[in-house]
Amino acid sequence: MILINDVNMKTGILVMVLICGMYGCSVKNEKIQYPVAERQEVTDDYFGTAVPDPYRWMEDDTTEKVAEWVEVENRVTQVYLDRIPFRERLRQRLTDLTNYEKIGMPFKKHGKYYYYRNDGLQNQSVLYVKETLDGEPSVLLDPNSLSDDGTVALSGISFSNDGRYLAYTVSRSGSDWREIYVMDLATKQLTGDYIRWAKFTGAEWERDGFYYSAYDAPEEGKEYSGVNENHRILYHKLGTAQEEDVLVYENKKYPKRFYTAWVNDDETLLFVFESGEERGNNLFMKDLRKPQSPFMQLTEDFEYEYSPAEVIGEDIYFYTNYGAPKYRLMKAAAGKPALADWKDVVPESGNVLNNVSFIGGKMILSYTKDASDHAYVYSLDGKRECEIALPTFGSVSFSGDKDDPETFYLFTSFIFPGTVYRYDLDGNKSEKYLAPDVRFNADQFVTEQVFYTSRDGTEIPMFITCRKGLRRDGRNPVYLYAYGGFNISLFPSFSTWRIPFLENGGIYVQANLRGGGEYGEEWHIAGTKMQKQHVFDDFIAAAEYLVKEKYTVNEKICIAGGSNGGLLVGAVVNQRPELFGVALPAVGVMDMLRYHRFTIGWNWASDYGTSEDSREMFEYLYGYSPLHTVRNDGTPYPAILVTTADHDDRVVPAHSFKYTAALQAARTGDAPKLIRIETKAGHGAGKPISKIIEEYTDIYSFAMYNLGMNPRIFE
Repeated sequence: MILINDVNMKTGILVMVLICGMYGCSVKNEKIQYPVAERQEVTDDYFGTAVPDPYRWMEDDTTEKVAEWVEVENRVTQVYLDRIPFRERLRQRLTDLTNYEKIGMPFKKHGKYYYYRNDGLQNQSVLYVKETLDGEPSVLLDPNSLSDDGTVALSGISFSNDGRYLAYTVSRSGSDWREIYVMDLATKQLTGDYIRWAKFTGAEWERDGFYYSAYDAPEEGKEYSGVNENHRILYHKLGTAQEEDVLVYENKKYPKRFYTAWVNDDETLLFVFESGEERGNNLFMKDLRKPQSPFMQLTEDFEYEYSPAEVIGEDIYFYTNYGAPKYRLMKAAAGKPALADWKDVVPESGNVLNNVSFIGGKMILSYTKDASDHAYVYSLDGKRECEIALPTFGSVSFSGDKDDPETFYLFTSFIFPGTVYRYDLDGNKSEKYLAPDVRFNADQFVTEQVFYTSRDGTEIPMFITCRKGLRRDGRNPVYLYAYGGFNISLFPSFSTWRIPFLENGGIYVQANLRGGGEYGEEWHIAGTKMQKQHVFDDFIAAAEYLVKEKYTVNEKICIAGGSNGGLLVGAVVNQRPELFGVALPAVGVMDMLRYHRFTIGWNWASDYGTSEDSREMFEYLYGYSPLHTVRNDGTPYPAILVTTADHDDRVVPAHSFKYTAALQAARTGDAPKLIRIETKAGHGAGKPISKIIEEYTDIYSFAMYNLGMNPRIFE
């Protein structure tokens, strides 16, 4: 019997809501009546082990049955959130904090300056252009005009090398699918060129057209869940229909690999990246000065990352971790570009090289030291000239052109809002160009970095941000965030969403777990496949450290993470439910046995392995998969709010649906186990400000309420 289809079930929920509204039921003391999801007899065999999958039907998220379940789940969650007494005040505080002018770092193209600006509460930032740095700006492209609700986002731009055109990509409702349009920069009018079903791509200009990557149009109804296969590179000539685009590169032998293009500014060389197999990529090159020349394969494995950083004359600079787990910069001649001919320009050092920018005839290299950026100026032959002094530990990014000495950089940290500096390359001097006016007093807060010991003795770095003078009396609420995967580093960054939590005595903690890239490829590998438990151990040890050092107690710890971080939260809650008071798994990978069967999930096998690889790999995944390891023995779980979105075609919402159904059906105590399902949104990118405010209001209301906070400060 499918109770969510039962009229009486729906009526019962509505009656419960009305009664509680009339008599002021306490949301904390009330035992929530969850929708009962149908359990079907579905079983898979993995190397002789039978694994039930009773909620398989939720994978088909376009059916009426799933839509009804989503509707009722959202209603139950909304009733709970609506009765949190400070929720509306928190919403207003977050709105006020967000309502400040945000201006991005300027970048110069063809003698003009471009930048993004948001006047405060615009759903999407607007692209402006100025003739001079001090000139009057005009709107070049306003994404807010592309939809009534802000759910169409500008996801990328690319200027033609002659300065005549701008190709831009848009995403609808947060999907990874991209549409490409072209604007005539002289008239600011669209040319009529239009590309659909592009994905994981920008537009790489050459002559009177551009290269892009795309798939065939997906099956109707499977646009956001079907497996993506046969990625290929095409060339679009301006003024022609997409159907006339020329196939440039594909490899039908490997339908699940990615193929993307990059062209240098001088339009002399075309590079093709081949990825989706193991941790790295292969690299191919074609000399565009010789139209009939074939592609040359420069590398022959997927163990390492190979990326052209810049082409200067006949010299190609490569950024790679080949033979250098912490990365290095190499160089080869365009006439002899094979890997065997690459030579060091800047060898590997003790810190991780994470970015290279070519500006004004020099190079600016950013290195990661203990999860914080340090930036240096180098000559083109690899000699270090000076360090760029940054305000504190944090993260930095640069803009500039290889032939123009003018450069800017954007710096941010936990209590340091993103600030733009103008940098003098010759004098090694920085001057503040633009600082945002955020309505909070940064002087009241402090960030420190600590190192704690994980289960196997590994030292893990962690940032702790709180009010100055906060007492370590073991009673402070904590918001502990981490990711731990895919060679992705977590750097210090500023967010207005954390401010009310900090203002009301909360501590924001960010842990740099193994699986990330903070200490290079070896740190990454240590958290992959059959070493994934290291990531969970690192996160658990972070919480234990905070308790041991009397920052907090178990029931005052909220853990949070998204995507691979959602998997992290789901896994550690099942392993140590008593250690946390609240858990916030967002858009998480929760079904580790079937993740590779949806959209691009197969691409994550380099970090996870798959249930089809071997008995050992299956058993390892089965042993921590959040969906499959939910306890059902009465062990009390923390309060859990799962968040996902209906257009997430990166980590399909079925992960969160099945996990939530399993949680709600299990005996895990009376703390709430709820799910919030956003509509017309995806994995996170491009989400309009209005939806972000609503989402963070709900997330922090839920967390603060279940941590026992009684927030009074909403300045």
